[in-house]
Amino acid sequence: MSTVSVPAELPAEPPVDQLPFRDPARPLGERIDDLLSRLTPDERIAMLHQYGPAVPRLGVEPFRTGTEALHGVAWLGPATTFPQAVGLGATWDDELIEAVGTATSTEVRAFHHHRTPAIGTGRHSLQAWAPVVNLLRDPRWGRNEEGYSEDALLSARLGDAFCRGMAGGDLERLRTAPILKHFLAYNNEDDRTTTSSGVRPRVLHEYDLAAFRPAVANGSATGVMAAYNLVNGRPCHVSPLLESELRRWARPTGHELFVVSDAEAPSNLVDPEHYFDDHAAAHAAALKAGIDSFTDHGEDTQTTFGRFTEALDRRLISAADVDRAVRRQLEIRFRLGEFDPGQGPYAGTGWDVVDSPGHRALSLRAATESIVLLRNEAVGGAVSGGAVSGGADSGGAVSGGAGNAAGVLPLAVEGRRVAVVGPLADSLSEDWYSGTMPYRVTVADGLRAAVGARGGSTVVVEGVDRIALRAASTGGLLTAAGADACLVVTDTQPGDDAAQFDLFDWDLGVLTLRNARTGRYAGLVDADQSLAADRVQPAGWDVHETFRLEPLGDGTEALRSVYSGRYAVVDPGSGAVALTAERAADAEHFTRTVVRDGVAEAVAAAAGADAVVLVVGNDPLINGRETQDRAGIALAPAQDRLLREVVAARPETVLVVMSSYPYAVDWADAHVPAVLWTSHGGQETGRALAAVLLGEADPSGRLPQTWYRGDDELPGRLDYDIIKAGWTYQYHRAAPLYAFGHGLSYTRFTLTDLALDAAGIPQDGSVTATVTVTNSGARDGVETVQLYVRAVDAAGYQAPRLKLAGYRKVRLAAGASERVSFPLAAGDALAHWSVAEGDFAVEAGAYEVLAGRSSADLPLAAALTVSGPAPAPRQVVGHRVRAVDFDDYEGVTIVDFTPVDGDAVAPSGASGTLLYRAVPLDGARAFSAEVSRTAPGAAALEVRAGDALVATLAVPSTGDRYAWTRITADLPAPASGVHDLHITLRGELRLHTFTFSG
Repeated sequence: MSTVSVPAELPAEPPVDQLPFRDPARPLGERIDDLLSRLTPDERIAMLHQYGPAVPRLGVEPFRTGTEALHGVAWLGPATTFPQAVGLGATWDDELIEAVGTATSTEVRAFHHHRTPAIGTGRHSLQAWAPVVNLLRDPRWGRNEEGYSEDALLSARLGDAFCRGMAGGDLERLRTAPILKHFLAYNNEDDRTTTSSGVRPRVLHEYDLAAFRPAVANGSATGVMAAYNLVNGRPCHVSPLLESELRRWARPTGHELFVVSDAEAPSNLVDPEHYFDDHAAAHAAALKAGIDSFTDHGEDTQTTFGRFTEALDRRLISAADVDRAVRRQLEIRFRLGEFDPGQGPYAGTGWDVVDSPGHRALSLRAATESIVLLRNEAVGGAVSGGAVSGGADSGGAVSGGAGNAAGVLPLAVEGRRVAVVGPLADSLSEDWYSGTMPYRVTVADGLRAAVGARGGSTVVVEGVDRIALRAASTGGLLTAAGADACLVVTDTQPGDDAAQFDLFDWDLGVLTLRNARTGRYAGLVDADQSLAADRVQPAGWDVHETFRLEPLGDGTEALRSVYSGRYAVVDPGSGAVALTAERAADAEHFTRTVVRDGVAEAVAAAAGADAVVLVVGNDPLINGRETQDRAGIALAPAQDRLLREVVAARPETVLVVMSSYPYAVDWADAHVPAVLWTSHGGQETGRALAAVLLGEADPSGRLPQTWYRGDDELPGRLDYDIIKAGWTYQYHRAAPLYAFGHGLSYTRFTLTDLALDAAGIPQDGSVTATVTVTNSGARDGVETVQLYVRAVDAAGYQAPRLKLAGYRKVRLAAGASERVSFPLAAGDALAHWSVAEGDFAVEAGAYEVLAGRSSADLPLAAALTVSGPAPAPRQVVGHRVRAVDFDDYEGVTIVDFTPVDGDAVAPSGASGTLLYRAVPLDGARAFSAEVSRTAPGAAALEVRAGDALVATLAVPSTGDRYAWTRITADLPAPASGVHDLHITLRGELRLHTFTFSG
């Protein structure tokens, strides 16, 4: 064996564990510098991929970015499962969300340090891809369940709280490294990698950026994931906002922000987005824009390595660009303790924390506090789910229920029979980002135990049809056969439960089939395209458990896989079933027989009960999920029919909507005495609902987003301008079904004595609002006091109708009171983004501070005057004005100025118009504009001052959208006075800036 001798004049390299970067006493920057200096150029490039390889010579282990942890540890096996993020948002409880983050990160640590047969041998990342702070602008978003709220303040506070729990109490020594998702303006799934979110400056700064800023600026978030979509025509993965906003906010924390790509998004830059011509150029641009880790091609590091090597060879990037990204990764790894002796303070986390008693209790608490009581009236009550309130001049507001005297809830069940009905009554769903539930307490389980303990009884009926399917080719029935529950067509007797299936209709023709013998769902088997009734529930990225029964015109139906699109055929000899037919004409003809009418069974159970709890909603992996937006907000017709017929049979019905998003339950609001909403609440859902339904817990959840009415025409899915489109409680014009912040209690709360410690403040001042909340009912309860602000008469901009400025969750014993304070800084609560100044501004004038229990129930108001100078008029003469800084518009879209930076505007059709209000034009003699144009032919800009046409400019073709030229036209006469300026764009063109010259 040969050895390499070390020259005597050179000191021997110390052992790996004694190298400077292994010394936790040294400054962090020094340790990073030392390790980085020891890495070869190739080792550094390899670290840019999600699966960074080990460096054995330095004792550096492999590093993978990203463990999913949205509401518990996901994808790694059984772990404590909390309510979906939208359910956590309904708690309006920062302390609780921080506790959930703490529990989740503790379990992430356990999975990281302990290898078990269930989770495999790979080391799981301590960088956690959570939380999601994308705002729930459109309730049809397929990933609505992943966000906290439609409101920026609520989302930001809860996201910050979750990050604090995930990171731990010492930001220098992290328990896990939380990553905020998904930057930026991401709220649609259909065509998400090619659609562009048009976000004008006011919406960008007041709304979308506002949800990300606190956690980044506080340092609780250690990184951000870029989104799949484009914003203003530019992919998020090359957004200049990564550096100009995110990293600018993070700089005062003393730590670098680690930015990761979403899965396969780096490759999307070339195909399907076609934003770059080749992958080396695309990867180089993303790296220079601020992406530090590339999640692409699964565990294949070589593809990404090759693209960056080519980019270096072509001098599209430098070694310094690579080092900058690697430094950011290394900083996270050092802070996580990877290079410390014993791997830091959290390395001793034991496996017993996973699904521990304490975490089970926290899961129950979170599920309980996320439940929202939307309506609670006596049977036949005519009042909808709003609270009873005094007027603004009454000095107080009384809200909430008053026990059984006012509503059907809490349910009295002693000696009574309760029917638990509905397709979600006896099952719990996991979503794509759920962990595997270690156990499941369904609504039926929870009520069965709680009602039984009080001397009552329960009957459980799902209300779905049980069917049999007979094949025309052989006359046999589709049957689950053998130990593997393979579905075959045999001569099984019709009464055999192996040949019977419970049919769950999820709307739009999509259904699931659960075999009556196995209790498992039918699913497509990839290996041979056969079917097996062996699935616990629909699951996986490619859902294999959904089907359609399509009419064939002769009274029979074809069985079709939603996933593959192929139809079932039957081998006449063996009876084997395979979904291989491409056309309905080649499919097996099945005759459906209803063995048991689900609605009739539910109606009979309801008629024979004293009360009904009906559970409807969605399956999180069907008809609305990642990659698929919802078609609408109505209940599935089969569920709506079940609801109406059950209520007709037993008016004492409580409707529980268990869903990932709002539904338009207008009919229920008018006809059902009690309506509750819960997200998919995790392993303790049933116990939590039982506690609320029977009054063991006061319903304390509040809606984190607006529930619109069924006849309310919602804005377009891709209209991201919440101001002009009228999205969310801030700008929506029609009265909602249930307002943002709405939620009832079993007791009565009185809000009184709203006071401000100053009647007036300067534009940079602050004020403290105080309000007294009293539990004036006969039982203990929980109230969420909500504080809103509004500009009474905003002169220079369209102000929101309301804006949440603070909230406080208060637990009060019967008869108790508490004085609640809300500090309000004008620069936060009252500011808007001034397009004229390019910064936040507080307009002098009259404001109102309002207090109540929802955005639609604000009986207390206090006047506030802000003093200071009026905003200076926008200067356009001699000043270069960005076209995107308009006050209003019609028929335009925002596009990219260059691939690297800047915004421009273009007509969305044949023409579009921009409005700039109250512009002084004194001395203007000429108008010029910076334009580009790809196509030949006619195009023009028309400029009007008020109603007067002052300039028309022909726009020449520049040959490329990024080839810009300046065009100029003299005004017919020198301009004077203050005017509303209108610029109309006709034809295919882009406008970046304009100016008037004297």
